[in-house]
Amino acid sequence: MPAERKVCLSGSGLTKVFGFGRRKTVAVDHVDFSFYEGELVSIVGESGSGKTTFAKMLLGLLKPTEGEIYFQGKKRDISTQKKRKEYWKNIQAIFQDPYSSYNIFRKIDTVLLDCIHMRGGRGLPRAKKLEMMEEACSFVNLKFEELTNKYPFELSGGQMQRLMIARVFLLKPKILLADEPTSMIDACSRATILDELMQLRDEIGMTIIFITHDIGLAYYVSDTVYIMERGRFVEHGSADEVILRPKGAYTRRLISDVPKIYEEWDLSTV
Repeated sequence: MPAERKVCLSGSGLTKVFGFGRRKTVAVDHVDFSFYEGELVSIVGESGSGKTTFAKMLLGLLKPTEGEIYFQGKKRDISTQKKRKEYWKNIQAIFQDPYSSYNIFRKIDTVLLDCIHMRGGRGLPRAKKLEMMEEACSFVNLKFEELTNKYPFELSGGQMQRLMIARVFLLKPKILLADEPTSMIDACSRATILDELMQLRDEIGMTIIFITHDIGLAYYVSDTVYIMERGRFVEHGSADEVILRPKGAYTRRLISDVPKIYEEWDLSTV
């Protein structure tokens, strides 16, 4: 990582415990991390490893049991609704299930207008707002004139995921958290959406944090990879270091579990 890049989001001893006594579950267990401006990070682990709980704490949707999160070098403060809104201007998310990511009673025009208003564009002329919405849709290969006056549920899953990226294009956050953003869509749309995210990262210098179980995807897109097992980061480093020269047994097992077309599949660990 170049020395001139600044840390945009970091954490110390971040922990989340659900329940009490015998029913206590430690979902995230005293993790430390530092994510840099413009960096593309992947958090990789199996289902139940704590990835999504970690993501929800970063977004401010779950309160940590212990530990601190620092945004742009300062301790994060989201103690009031106003402070949370200000924080959410800078960190946004694309979730795994596009069907549950929208308010079904709000039309697409309203979804996009909310983004413009959140960035301080409420007073802009209507023609300018339309131009911005058309540009955002065009960026993700959607035509605004085909979306206007429709509801999100009238779109396909791939179109809804692209619309979420159009929202990000309008909001231009400093950090994007993508939780399995391509797992529910076909391979062709998956590649297009990944390319759009990478282009957005290059255009506005956004930090992207992928939450994924797909170690191949992590290697393909990432500058840095964190491997998560049972709520802890057991290994991290550059994509080449972690994927090509793994140190931990858990990381080696994740890599060995990826089917290869030129080898007989080993199903003994399944």
